[in-house]
Amino acid sequence: QVRLVESGGGLVQPGGSLRLSCAASGFTFSNYNMGWYRQAPGKERELVARISSVGGSTNYADSVKGRFTISRDNAKNTVFLQMNSLKPEDTAVYFCNAVNWITTYNYWGQGTRVTVSS
Repeated sequence: QVRLVESGGGLVQPGGSLRLSCAASGFTFSNYNMGWYRQAPGKERELVARISSVGGSTNYADSVKGRFTISRDNAKNTVFLQMNSLKPEDTAVYFCNAVNWITTYNYWGQGTRVTVSS
């Protein structure tokens, strides 16, 4: 069974930092590109960051570029999102995503909530 379990969300003040983690199981993690998406109240889910299977390529939404960093540890089947200089508009539920570039299989976690507020 495929599982993606996000953790690390919570309440943080503007300008603060959080590090999200996504623990993967039930599939060959190294064969999947990984991504972080977020969904704010009343908005559609949007891409935050993506990373290739070996971590050689990354892609970021313009709104988070320079503030967020995606990384992965294939030995631990885990992908991370380091979030710095957080803004209230970063408030959302953050979802972990896995995509196989051959089969196009697409898996999602349940999400972890991030609230940026003073």
